[in-house]
Amino acid sequence: MDTIYTDNIFFGKKILIGVTGSIAAYKIPELIRIFIKKGAEVKVILTNDAINFVTPLTISTISKNDVIIDFLDDSKSKWNNHIELSLWADFFLIAPATANTISKMANGQCDNILLATFLSATCPIYCAPSMDRDMYLNKSTLKNIEIIKSRGINIFNVEKGELASGLFGLGRMLEISKIVANLENILVKKLPLFGYKFLITAGPTYEKIDPVRFIGNLSSGKMGCELARQAADYGACVDLILGPSKELVNHPLVNTFNVFNADEMLEKCENKFRFCDVAIFSAAVSDFKPTKYINKKIKNKSLTIKTSKNPDICKLLGNKKNNQFIVGFALETDNEENNAIQKLKNKNLDLIVLNSLKDSESCFGYDTNKIKIIDDLEYIKSYPLMKKSKVAKVILDEVLFKINYNKSINNVLK
Repeated sequence: MDTIYTDNIFFGKKILIGVTGSIAAYKIPELIRIFIKKGAEVKVILTNDAINFVTPLTISTISKNDVIIDFLDDSKSKWNNHIELSLWADFFLIAPATANTISKMANGQCDNILLATFLSATCPIYCAPSMDRDMYLNKSTLKNIEIIKSRGINIFNVEKGELASGLFGLGRMLEISKIVANLENILVKKLPLFGYKFLITAGPTYEKIDPVRFIGNLSSGKMGCELARQAADYGACVDLILGPSKELVNHPLVNTFNVFNADEMLEKCENKFRFCDVAIFSAAVSDFKPTKYINKKIKNKSLTIKTSKNPDICKLLGNKKNNQFIVGFALETDNEENNAIQKLKNKNLDLIVLNSLKDSESCFGYDTNKIKIIDDLEYIKSYPLMKKSKVAKVILDEVLFKINYNKSINNVLK
């Protein structure tokens, strides 16, 4: 299996942290700092006992948000709404979680805002216990942990080591780096395209006439690069075959291979195609190439260039597919839908994305695009003009829908 990269898994996430009265609370500012550095927004609930171990001022300074301690904030005449907190969070992490708090969680008690938020939360909840050895090994504590596990709460294991009491044994809260790593691995596996391998082509291809001239087109590569970026954000490992373009995709799950002409793109695609689950051919491959390359600059004079057809990469690989899901692109100026459907069939595609040169601020060079998506049943979905980043999500969501639909049909047929 490919290496799981998780560098951006927290980016844009809303993380709620509940801190209870354990000495391990002093480690939480470091956890908050890591989350924020990775692009998350963090809010923190402190119990009244927790403020004996870490100050609200420290937490609010690092988190850049007000700290929630009770239902009513007397200093600001503000009501802290636990329902709003639970709805705001993408996930709720209770760390450290004392034996007392775990007992209350298991028995449905609700005597502070942390527990009220816990009981009303519908987002994923994670819990990192912290207590002394004999408290942890007590049958009541172990039973309470099993109870909340059975209710779908994710409980991290405790570590063995030196404890605040001076004893040595189980009960230490999992180290901050391990909490982060565990969360990353859990979250990345929940991404919709985790485990999928994508092949995406993007940009133009250039066919040299002489050392300074070429046959090409105006494709910028923006659409294909957005597709690669979004597929990676959805958890896929992506091979991006990119023709001459100023676009860059800086993502740990995207391997970019730069090519110049159609033959180079075909060779790279053939090497990668058999390993992919999904192939998206968004590159604007030049249809023609000169039959002869002149190795000296042609003087300024009238010139006739003889050409031959370039390989149709999408068609060649579409007719070789073995369970791969394939998406093609069609850029048309007339009889658009019929031409796109014909390409869909001829190239053995599962979906085709139709662009029209009649649409303003669409296609080559723009940050926006207006598309229609046509599936193998010739069903057409039309979309308004959108940012290409949004268009990429629309296309990938349709790919996911069709893959899951095909799987369900296959299961029924079995």
